[in-house]
Amino acid sequence: MSFYRMHIIIPMDEEAVEHGAIEVKRELSELIEKNNLKDEVKVIETGPVGVVGKGVVMIIYPERLYYYNVKPSDVKEIFEEHIVKGRIVKRIEHDYGEKRAGKIVDYKTVGLTREQKRVVLDRCSIINTLDMEEVIAKGGYSAIEKIISEKIKPEEIIEEVKNSGLRGRGGAGFPTGLKWDFTRRTPGDEKYLICNADEGEPGTYKDRLILEGDPHKLIEAMIIGGYAVGAEKGYIYIRGEYQLSIERTQKAIDDARKFNLLGKNILESGINFDIEIKKGAGAYVCGEETALIESLEGKRGQPRKKPPYPVNKGLWEKPTAVNNVETLANIPAIIINGANWFKNLGAVNSSGTKVFTILGHVEYPGLVEVEMGTPLKDIINIYGGGVKKGKKFKAALIGGAAGVFLSEKLLNVSMDYESLKENKAVLGSGAILVMDEDTSIPEILFSILKFFAHESCGQCSPCRIGTRHLVDLIYKIKNGEGTEKDLDMMLKIVETMKETSFCPLGQSVIMPVKSALTNFKEDFIKILNKKNNEEVLNA
Repeated sequence: MSFYRMHIIIPMDEEAVEHGAIEVKRELSELIEKNNLKDEVKVIETGPVGVVGKGVVMIIYPERLYYYNVKPSDVKEIFEEHIVKGRIVKRIEHDYGEKRAGKIVDYKTVGLTREQKRVVLDRCSIINTLDMEEVIAKGGYSAIEKIISEKIKPEEIIEEVKNSGLRGRGGAGFPTGLKWDFTRRTPGDEKYLICNADEGEPGTYKDRLILEGDPHKLIEAMIIGGYAVGAEKGYIYIRGEYQLSIERTQKAIDDARKFNLLGKNILESGINFDIEIKKGAGAYVCGEETALIESLEGKRGQPRKKPPYPVNKGLWEKPTAVNNVETLANIPAIIINGANWFKNLGAVNSSGTKVFTILGHVEYPGLVEVEMGTPLKDIINIYGGGVKKGKKFKAALIGGAAGVFLSEKLLNVSMDYESLKENKAVLGSGAILVMDEDTSIPEILFSILKFFAHESCGQCSPCRIGTRHLVDLIYKIKNGEGTEKDLDMMLKIVETMKETSFCPLGQSVIMPVKSALTNFKEDFIKILNKKNNEEVLNA
């Protein structure tokens, strides 16, 4: 066994690869090899650390120093100065710790590199997810081992998940254990478990980082879920653009099969379960579980009428449980640590942690995992570093495009299902788009409504026609050509869509529209008044 004086972590995700992470790793490894330091310094490729917009990130331990925007041309200087001589290369953007009483102490009090309570992302940016032995050494598949060695029954697993209070992290927040129970109780000789990794919500990329950083956690969770509901086949429906996620997940599936963790008679336990990846074709509506199932069957991705629900008639009309990536990623920890452990995290009726993507006008955009119930202001100010350039906070769009615009009055709101519901908001996908004082809410709403009009599948008239009318109205309004009657008409349209649309896409448009017109009406009135004043002056 080798003991290294230094570990260098190079997180890999789509952004890092695009900015040269593979070349950075190769050049660094060659320099270490050439200078006979391979027994002292180890380079590890890991999943994403959660920082975005910073190109290639390099983390050096034991200092826990972060270099950002590292280019291949920087590698030689980092090697000669930091790795060989122990001197920080200050010209390269970085965050660093300091030594106190001989110990490294992370000085940082804000930002995404701050310590987090991680359950879902606990192994991301720590292990080489492509190395199966490293995954197992860090606890991978230990929940499966526990189930087999302790002969835990499917009903006991479902009861544990129920007691944990785990709710769906894809947006709906439905109790996971209850969904599994319904699927198991439905008669059928063939059942399925589907992981929804389509992730088409703008501003949301949490599932992608889980798949890139720790796909084995998802695979283990699906084995557990399949065993619990009585399914022997699972599908991971991944957004087609997520190429690195697809490659890493397929590699993880192949490795799991080699270790007899997938397929027939897993670890000689009598459990049979296998997984197949299906690529999505880019339709936002396929985030809805029945549209996803239609697409998986080879049909056009359009929602089905409910009931019956997938737990009764899902894939090929067989009982099917559909769960989000983040939802499933909590399962192994619940099995290992118990329902009470998980329930003690988070808030009442909103157990556990939640992965949020912080975007927009913040100092540190990226991904953070915190306990449910964490105040919105803490997520923005502590982990996001506050509003950029010292500007004032104006609004936050919570939950993605199908979310709600919150004003400064709700900065103290707790980010959990019940607290947000009380304030007519939703947790949604966990996306938080922060906007500063210079932001035009009508312009943001215009972009959102264009997105909905583009993504409407056209199956039902209220959504197909309603989204187009909304785009026309907001276009007039933002250009100062509308009237207050147009604002009223927008509200009437979204209220009608909510009551008559076939699926959540059309039903949810009311949330961004109504919250924008209610909480930021002055932005719209200002535009209308400006146009009227100009007409008076020019008369």
